[in-house]
Amino acid sequence: FRNAGARGAYAKFAGAPLIVNTINNSWSSPKADVPVLISEDIVISQPAKILNFLRKQRYNADYELSAKQGADTLAYIALLEEKLLPALLHTFWVEAENYCSVTKPWFASRIPFPLSLYLPGKMSREALNRILLTRGGPPLYSLTEVEAQIYRDAKECLNLLSKRLGTSQFFFGNTPTTLDAFVFGFLAPVYKVCFPRVQLQEHLKELTNLCRFCDDILTCYFKLTVTGKFYFSSTFSHV
Repeated sequence: FRNAGARGAYAKFAGAPLIVNTINNSWSSPKADVPVLISEDIVISQPAKILNFLRKQRYNADYELSAKQGADTLAYIALLEEKLLPALLHTFWVEAENYCSVTKPWFASRIPFPLSLYLPGKMSREALNRILLTRGGPPLYSLTEVEAQIYRDAKECLNLLSKRLGTSQFFFGNTPTTLDAFVFGFLAPVYKVCFPRVQLQEHLKELTNLCRFCDDILTCYFKLTVTGKFYFSSTFSHV
């Protein structure tokens, strides 16, 4: 989900005339490369290549950033992937109440039967395995210890983001950039989805500037349907 949200936000920030199409290619390949950008006879399937293509077409949200700001962008994106992503995976795919009441029904309703009976559970197991693989080594030996640590890390990451944003509209001033797109892609699902277990969501809602950040982007960039020559297809996924 975060990749589609981040890339969609980046395209909005850069002013690319984009049409977003939700697709279901689960039968052919649950691991197929998405999102996909189609522009006339050009098909691009890797997120980094999509961003590079948009920039070559002069849709560049980072045009005015300095070299230091570009380096800061990479550092904060790495921080999101390391510290916040494991808690997002757990919130959506591993926490039993959230998975059973929100993630599984939502995801299953968008893929065909009988794959809808199998694929959500497979993705839940893969999310747990990914968490344990990256965060389950010594000194954290039990799942309970791992869960406690990933939420501590996520809350610390949110605090750092809140401090960095401060009272600014966006992370580098009054114009949204790649970093804003990535942060939005991570935060908006946690902020807006109605979960029964809301540990991470409650902490996020205490950081009012991050909530305002998400609300402003949703209001300014996602109210109107964009029409034009770019077509962007994606599926909801945790990878």
